[in-house]
Amino acid sequence: MRHTRQRGVALLVAIVIFAIATMVAAAVTYNKVMAARRANATFALEQALQAGMAAEALASIALENDGSRPRTETTQDWAQEQPPFEIEGTGVWIQGKIEDLQGRFNLNSLVHWVGAPRNEFEPDEHQLEIFRAMLRDLDIDQRFADLLRDWIDPDIAPGSSGGEDTLYLSQSPPYRPPNTFITHTSELLALPGFGRENYLKIAPFVTALPNDAPINVCTASGLVLDVSLNDPANQSQYKGVNLADQRERGCWPDKGTYTTVIADPRLKNEVESRIEEKSSWFRLRTNIRIGTAEFVLYSVLFREGGNKVRIVQRSFGSE
Repeated sequence: MRHTRQRGVALLVAIVIFAIATMVAAAVTYNKVMAARRANATFALEQALQAGMAAEALASIALENDGSRPRTETTQDWAQEQPPFEIEGTGVWIQGKIEDLQGRFNLNSLVHWVGAPRNEFEPDEHQLEIFRAMLRDLDIDQRFADLLRDWIDPDIAPGSSGGEDTLYLSQSPPYRPPNTFITHTSELLALPGFGRENYLKIAPFVTALPNDAPINVCTASGLVLDVSLNDPANQSQYKGVNLADQRERGCWPDKGTYTTVIADPRLKNEVESRIEEKSSWFRLRTNIRIGTAEFVLYSVLFREGGNKVRIVQRSFGSE
């Protein structure tokens, strides 16, 4: 009887050891598989980045070649969308499209520099009026113009309908406004109540550039052209116009044509100081496919005075 009990204990010990060995083997196998998958994902991401950098190099060449022209127009080589093509011998497919960011309203222009004796940035009422008009046309609450102004301006005193620390510290979770320029338009989502629906409406028409970057009338959308006139007498000059057809022949409207409708000389001078026909800031969207994996790389490019192009910002999967 005692011998039988000892055999039972030995069997039980063997079963426990086998179960532990099986669990350890399964854990080791799982970790090896996951490590391999992480390595593949990291390698694919690195491949995508290198492919995106190749697309940036091609975009830079196109922008540099057109840089000597007096105007930046949608008929030029940089603006032509290319079909997908394979990077030879790699199995990596890319497709890129360049957009003129100066064809959008610059959110950072809501403040401007005031010289001596103050020497500081303060709200720009002209640009605030333009932004309010854009919000109104997109059926978005105009109070977000005041909220964004306070989000950017350096002081900590809330303006009319705006908000500073007290407003943001009451959110869940609490946070503070940066009181400086934004680096990405998605910062609009940090404004209380703005929401994804409003962001999707406004995202195609706004950008975040240095606050003094002018709007290019040769590439701007109809909405941006209308609100940038900032003229109650001319609020719908371009909404119903097929700009693509008009721009097949070159820049339209040019600076002269654009401001002719403004009767007020003071307003006309103000608008003329904020528009241009040549651009320096562009965004490249590169779609990259590696096997079954797909990536989207957004690159902000700056064309300097000597037409040399440099990359200012990169982000995967988000504008």
